Amino acid sequence: MTRYFLAMLASLFCVSALAEVHEVKMLNRGDSGSMVYEPDYLAIAPGDTVRFVATHSSHNAASVPGLLPEGAEPFKGRINEEVEVTFDTPGFYGVQCIPHLAMGMVMLIQVGDHPLSEVQIPAALPARARQRFEQILDRVNSAY
Repeated sequence: MTRYFLAMLASLFCVSALAEVHEVKMLNRGDSGSMVYEPDYLAIAPGDTVRFVATHSSHNAASVPGLLPEGAEPFKGRINEEVEVTFDTPGFYGVQCIPHLAMGMVMLIQVGDHPLSEVQIPAALPARARQRFEQILDRVNSAY
């Protein structure tokens, strides 16, 4: 019985040890323009963590209402602070910088294996944010 418990406990630690931490920079200017996350698209496994790094001031990372898998918890980091989010629920997560949403500061995180055709960009987003999401989807689609 003790051996069984120890084996079970060890397997739990192995699963968490396989999870990765991905780093995303919040930038005033990057390779793809101004007010961007780099990278602006991640494909990760359930259980992976994303660390949003406040490389420049006045940015945050928060989930986009309406672009979140059913059952997933929304998140909201504070301005100018690094935040780590673990993504357990498979699906697509929209991420926004709240102060710069109208300028299109968004990114997309794909957790697990879901077709990109499942992404539904919320119509209520500002035009520049919708445009950036469409550019991300076009770029990712053309890469496959």
